[in-house]
Amino acid sequence: MSRLPRFYPVVDSAVLVRALVGAGARLIQLRIKQADDARLRREIADALAACRRHGAQLVVNDHWELAIEHGADFVHLGQQDLDETDLPALRRHGLRLGLSTHDHHELARALAVRPDYVALGPIWPTALKAMPWAPQGVARIGEWKRAVGALPLVAIGGITLERAPACLAAGADVVAMVGDVVRHADPPGRAQAWLDALGSPA
Repeated sequence: MSRLPRFYPVVDSAVLVRALVGAGARLIQLRIKQADDARLRREIADALAACRRHGAQLVVNDHWELAIEHGADFVHLGQQDLDETDLPALRRHGLRLGLSTHDHHELARALAVRPDYVALGPIWPTALKAMPWAPQGVARIGEWKRAVGALPLVAIGGITLERAPACLAAGADVVAMVGDVVRHADPPGRAQAWLDALGSPA
């Protein structure tokens, strides 16, 4: 099972992708929920170009057909997207797959399709979007890691630089964050602080 960088920012624009891979991020997710097809294509193409220049891996959230078309590295899906995604097509085109999980049923379903990483969240409350799930808590990370074994486990949801060490100590291989970086006054500077703290891949 390949290792992934510990630092995994989630952003909503190619502009932020460029800024953060320039600062040293090597795994980054582009998550754009509301946009027309032309904008999505432009954002994915620009983000992927920036990642290629810096040797980073781009994860496209949800838009699996565009991810295939542009040759992204990963697609990240929520559970609701699994039924509508052509998983064999992802594999044929060499894309890797990350899946969100929030309970034991979703974890079992995720493991059945053999993803390349599993994400657990929200670990802490998050104000960035409405969550129908209660915060998982750090203890759940260890439970999930025991279940997934060597498969990379990503912790997400309310994670700050100060909280990240607890996630890693509990068993997370990777920590994903949104607000702690993208809402910071200096996102590249904050990214550098994360990279300095987390170091090389687990």
